[in-house]
Amino acid sequence: MATPASLEYAEEFVPEDDILRTARRRGIEVGARPILPGCGAALCFLATVVNARSVVEVGTGCGVSGLWLLRGMRPDGTLTSVDVEPEHQRMARQTFAEAGFSGSRIRLIGGRALDVLPRLADGGYDLVFCDAAKQEYIDYLTESVRLLRQGGVVVFGDAFCGDQVADPTQRDPDTVAIRELGKLVRNDERLRPLMLPLGSGLLAAVRLA
Repeated sequence: MATPASLEYAEEFVPEDDILRTARRRGIEVGARPILPGCGAALCFLATVVNARSVVEVGTGCGVSGLWLLRGMRPDGTLTSVDVEPEHQRMARQTFAEAGFSGSRIRLIGGRALDVLPRLADGGYDLVFCDAAKQEYIDYLTESVRLLRQGGVVVFGDAFCGDQVADPTQRDPDTVAIRELGKLVRNDERLRPLMLPLGSGLLAAVRLA
């Protein structure tokens, strides 16, 4: 079993550059908690593995996760990112520009994810990353399975919910929702699941059919 030191080593194995560190600082300042570097590296890796051309991100934040995704995508790929906070998206756009990504590769949509996702095309996406309202994660799963092509990947951030998911005595609404999400993903015959112990947890699944 991995020790805390080993987990810390894994988290920092692929370090952030100055652009990501600046974006992280912006996010912390405005209360948009970014994913940790290990999670970002995993997103970049997964986007590369699936040769992602079309990616959906639920929860733009200030651009940390989006930049990791863009760096793993094909050069002609497009990131569609949804967030309810216009100021967060403005800062994310700044982050993407600083990293050299043209506006044509990024589609930022303001609004609630459950209002936006139903308008996106069935089977039109290679990867969906969800890191927003935890109590809506189960609904995001439903939409993600519809959006993904066969062989596409869905990923949920904060899958440990601050280390509470593994403790059955924890019954707050966010923890219960994420615990139920895990059961649904694990038992869905259309999906092949994986839990990654990076950051506060990444729950991933490949759409088989």
